[in-house]
Amino acid sequence: MIPRYSRPEMVSIWSPETKFRIWYEIEAHACDAMANLGVIPKENAEAVWKAKDMDFDVERIDEIEAITKHDVIAFLTHLSELVGAEEARFVHQGMTSSDVLDTCLNVQLTRAADILLADMDKLLAALKKRAFEHKMTVRVGRSHGIHAEPTTMGLTFARFYAEMDRNKARLQAARDEIATGAISGAVGTFANIDPAVEEHVCAQMGLQPEPISTQVIPRDRHAMFFAVLGVIASSIENVAIEIRHMQRTEVLEGAEFFSMGQKGSSAMPHKKNPVLTENLTGLARLVRMSVIPAMENVALWHERDISHSSVERGIGPDATVTLDFALNRLAGVVDKMLIYPENMLENMNKFPGLVMSQRVLLALTQAGVSREAAYSMVQRNALKVWEERLDFRELLLADEEVVAALGVDAINEKFDMGYHTKNVDTIFKRVFGEA
Repeated sequence: MIPRYSRPEMVSIWSPETKFRIWYEIEAHACDAMANLGVIPKENAEAVWKAKDMDFDVERIDEIEAITKHDVIAFLTHLSELVGAEEARFVHQGMTSSDVLDTCLNVQLTRAADILLADMDKLLAALKKRAFEHKMTVRVGRSHGIHAEPTTMGLTFARFYAEMDRNKARLQAARDEIATGAISGAVGTFANIDPAVEEHVCAQMGLQPEPISTQVIPRDRHAMFFAVLGVIASSIENVAIEIRHMQRTEVLEGAEFFSMGQKGSSAMPHKKNPVLTENLTGLARLVRMSVIPAMENVALWHERDISHSSVERGIGPDATVTLDFALNRLAGVVDKMLIYPENMLENMNKFPGLVMSQRVLLALTQAGVSREAAYSMVQRNALKVWEERLDFRELLLADEEVVAALGVDAINEKFDMGYHTKNVDTIFKRVFGEA
């Protein structure tokens, strides 16, 4: 996580100040629940809230941790300094460090997910706008990077919209799955703390109680969360790669917006490079880096170890901050993207009429020609277009065998572009609904 690829709202979730504030709220709500159960005096629980409007001294906590070598104990020591040792003597009663650490982490991840869901709404809106704007803007489809058959720019955007919409649903499910908390004490048996405390704390922190924890919340939940982030990152790269290909000089069917005063190259003043989408390709790799470590965190020794801890301190902020930045960057790229319909048609006609080869093939088979013979008839003319840049329709009209099978009018009819766009509305209804 570096400032260059960070946005303040997401970064603040992972700041020490936010972390200690969440720790404090967990401990204070736990005291309230224990007081309601009669386990600790109410005045002690109320005294803990004296720190509600105080700022926790991060440097002081670090100073204590340098001696104790334990972050939660360092925090609790500082809290007792703020509210008084006597008043704070029941704080953390029956709890273990993971009750605070794991519950806090899941609060942070759910808050991060909420920001990411809003980011996805922004990206979906941009993709939908461009899809409808270019619903019937014809461009050539490519398979293996080679001209295939006509499609539309709107369908390209609609395809990315559908993919991101699936990702939003995945992220919502991952957010729901990670939104659990545990206040179950050592090895998760509730031996020293009532389950009602966990229920109260979770309700206050916007979480559900973890059905069974073993001092730690099961890490399959976290593996699911980071795996979804990795899938979203891959989808970002999918869109970015398409834009990068479109911006190539030989293609130039679309391009990133180039702002006033922007420079493309330190050496070549003419350059307009797809730097934002290239950056997104790199950022996607960074987010995916978190997936395998998160998977490996699932297997812990017995009821707990802390092999997962150092990993999560890194991948929690890194993956969410980077993905937040990437989603916002991509939304901006899509929203401002330049589209060149004339270049799309020019590219399609570099090999005049060639993209209609399948229509001619199918017509020949329907006219009674065997598929093998029909394929040979179409291909021999198609290869001349490849090699000599001749017009495919004219070649077919000059081919006596093809004319004999289809007739002139039927051949000409096979070059109607509307044939390839006749079901665009149907696809759009599937993607965006009737509205």
